[in-house]
Amino acid sequence: MKTWFHSWRAAIRIARRDAWRSKGRSALVLAMIALPILGVSALDLTYRSSQLSPAEKLERTIGAADARFSDAQVNGVPIFQDPAGEMHTTVKDYEDEPWPSGSTDVTKAIPAGSTVLTDGSGSAKLTTAHGLLGAEVRELKASDPIARGIMTLLEGRFPEKNDEVMATSHFLESSGLSIGATLSARNFDRPYRIVGSYELPDSLTTDQVNALPGAFLAPYAKAIEKAGLPAPDLSASYLVRKSGGFTWNTVKEINTRGVAVVSRAVLLDPPAESEVPLNQKEGFRGYETSSEASAADLASLATVVGLAMLEICLLAGPAFAVGARRSRRQLGLVGANGGARSHIRAIVLSGGLVIGVAAAVTGIVLALVLTLVLEPVLEDAMGQRFGAFDIRPLELLGIALLAVLTGLLAAVVPAFTASRQTVLASLTGRRGVRRSSRVLPVIGLVALLIGGAVALFGSMVSQQVVLVAAGSALAELGVVAMTPALVGLFGRTGRWLPLSPRLALRDAVRNRGRTAPAVAAVLAAVAGTVAVSTYMASREAQNRAGYEATLPYGVAAAFVQEEGGRDAPAVRDAVQRNFPVDVRADVARISVGKPGCAPWGGEGAGCGRYEVVVPPANECPLYASVPGGGDPAEKYTPEQRRKLVTEDWRCKESASSGMYVSDGGLLIGDASLLKVLGVDDPATEKALADGRIVAFNRTLVDGKGTIGIKQITDIAAADKASQEGRPAPGKVSTLPAYLVPGEKKSYGLQALMTPATAKAAGLSTAPLGLYVSTERLPDSEQRQKLDSDLAKLGGNVELHLEEGFVNEYGIVLLALAVFAGLVTIGAAGIATGLAQADAEADLKTLAAVGAPPRVRRTLSGFQCGVVAAMGVILGSAAGLLPAVGLRLTEERDELRYYEQNLAEGWSGDLTPPDVPIVIPWETLAGLLVAVPLGAALLAALVTRSRGALARRAAT
Repeated sequence: MKTWFHSWRAAIRIARRDAWRSKGRSALVLAMIALPILGVSALDLTYRSSQLSPAEKLERTIGAADARFSDAQVNGVPIFQDPAGEMHTTVKDYEDEPWPSGSTDVTKAIPAGSTVLTDGSGSAKLTTAHGLLGAEVRELKASDPIARGIMTLLEGRFPEKNDEVMATSHFLESSGLSIGATLSARNFDRPYRIVGSYELPDSLTTDQVNALPGAFLAPYAKAIEKAGLPAPDLSASYLVRKSGGFTWNTVKEINTRGVAVVSRAVLLDPPAESEVPLNQKEGFRGYETSSEASAADLASLATVVGLAMLEICLLAGPAFAVGARRSRRQLGLVGANGGARSHIRAIVLSGGLVIGVAAAVTGIVLALVLTLVLEPVLEDAMGQRFGAFDIRPLELLGIALLAVLTGLLAAVVPAFTASRQTVLASLTGRRGVRRSSRVLPVIGLVALLIGGAVALFGSMVSQQVVLVAAGSALAELGVVAMTPALVGLFGRTGRWLPLSPRLALRDAVRNRGRTAPAVAAVLAAVAGTVAVSTYMASREAQNRAGYEATLPYGVAAAFVQEEGGRDAPAVRDAVQRNFPVDVRADVARISVGKPGCAPWGGEGAGCGRYEVVVPPANECPLYASVPGGGDPAEKYTPEQRRKLVTEDWRCKESASSGMYVSDGGLLIGDASLLKVLGVDDPATEKALADGRIVAFNRTLVDGKGTIGIKQITDIAAADKASQEGRPAPGKVSTLPAYLVPGEKKSYGLQALMTPATAKAAGLSTAPLGLYVSTERLPDSEQRQKLDSDLAKLGGNVELHLEEGFVNEYGIVLLALAVFAGLVTIGAAGIATGLAQADAEADLKTLAAVGAPPRVRRTLSGFQCGVVAAMGVILGSAAGLLPAVGLRLTEERDELRYYEQNLAEGWSGDLTPPDVPIVIPWETLAGLLVAVPLGAALLAALVTRSRGALARRAAT
């Protein structure tokens, strides 16, 4: 034991001194190992610090209160809730009955003697320095001790008067306002002075304004209603403090009144799952990860970590081999003084141990420092403040051990290679004859065949992505193991090459111990790049083939649904001002009730909605409503359903389908809209001018050639009728219609009439927005200016510009190619450095026999290029397997779904789905040509043309 300890201590001291002497090589290997350790450690620290403890969560949600009471909006019927108060449902199942919807008086559920603080919220369009900004308005007395922790005061003070507010820092930044400024809201002329700035620790990007209870929302709602607009939705919860808190039994008792509770006592000491009634309800059982899922997650994690370690070992291994080769005389002296082969191995392995420990310490220390320094940046990026800076020593120790293990594994092969050299060969510098292993390629071939079979089985039979990934990883490891033999096969092409590349290829083949790891490292990086690139290129081709334009190319549409289209004129002007407009078509919608009502109604008294009546004879039997509810398609056999879908015009998809424009696809406009949408038909324009509704959907026109528009004023009665499968009550206006002949693409527009026609029929209208065709596609600057102008309106503007299919993966493919190129050049550079150390004797011989100085430079370049080319070729071939396997799996999934729909009669399309497999030739060309050429040129540039002429040692 003592001898073993002293021998390893000596080996570590030698390795440490050797690493210090070769600072450049040591720094290179240390960076390779430390960078992943830095990333993983920083990720662990960030994740753990962002996970809040129950006490921290409570402070941000309920402050110093014992509970938060809120209305479950189920009309006061009993509910079940989870301990966190995040999910709830009614105790009774309302399968065949209307769902209870409505508010209840939460204050009646608050125990007597409790201290209560109201927390109300709503929304408003607030005036800013730029225009208007939609923001949340919260009425909470933030200075009350009960609310401590919910809002963090950054500057100024809390509001103390009814005309004072404070705002989140994000709101102040977005609005251009500051402390001391005044703000108000649209349709509300009461000014409020900003006296403070705060933030919500859980939501840093929220635009919110805080006022005292009753100071803003109630008078604002009255002003809105006075302006003829529906009052905004308001909600309120109650922060409650009571002696003894609220136990789980108390919470369940309060739930019987339709009130949900977030309790401090329950969250800090949650009940057992068996004591939670919600878990017994179907669909609300507590989620538990199955052992199979856990095993799959662990297997995936182990595979990713293993492949990353393999890549680092393949890159760092040649660097350790360089060190061992340059220290071979020192290692020979150890053997000459009685050292055994185990001592030689220990010295080289100690090099990996020293670098691994240094990389672990460096990576973790840098992760700690960077995470602390960048904590505000990380919090801003994640949109929430961290809790306590959470350091898990065991997790960081595990990451450190991973770094040490990686360093040791990277030094294993160089250690055994160095120990096999004789003392005489080490002292004289002779390399001797090296025979490559014949067992390793056989093992690699077996792994390749088994991995390929598993991947194909997973994609063709079982449709499991895990099997495809596992099989592909095993096959790639097999190719890595076969690399020495494959390098030998490349050597047979040397007879047709000129002198310098022939020497480089011969040197690579003769010294496979240093060539194979570098080639394998390039192989692994390129294989991953090719796999992802192939998969993304295939997905892009499939998405391009299945892309359906929502508008004609270059056409833009902008809609404003809220406040009765009040901002529609401003939106039209903004589009006209910023876009190169060719033809503009203003559109409106039918409005039922007060002018400010939403299109779908339901926002207060006096608001309704409309429906475009589909005649019963035109309804598809598969979707027609039946009295009492139920599925009308159940009475048909699959063959009958298929026949209806394929042959009955009522069930076929109409050419008018597309982008949602309004209820029933009905718009109010003129002939300019037809021009914008590409409908060139004089008869259609004449019918529109004659006061008829132009219909693009045949199902809307009845046998008399008319279309019915039903105005619904009683929303509750209409909803009840819909639940019972009856037509909604309402007044129907019948208008003459013109059915556009043929199947003209109308991009969601199903019916169009002029404002004069709507007025003559007694239909009220509200501005909606516009369509524009453009002279050319707007550039980025024009789009940004339009977005800025629309943002100043403070509303929700639905804007769409049709620019055809846009490839979302182009930048990703470029980034992957650059990554693979950097890894390739790095690995090839390491192999070239080792080759130069090995080939110094050959270079001296070439100089002695009169070779020109440029031979050294060109030989170095070709050595680097040969390694890069071999790795890229093998990696390109290896990377196709996982991509093809995943695409075949997706094809099987889509085919199964298609066959299921076909068997059930829901699909009349007899063409099976097309899942293409596309090879990204541009990416492959860059990898196969540009990367090896770039590596060769770079190596040639950094290599000195002349070396010191010395005596050629005999070998």
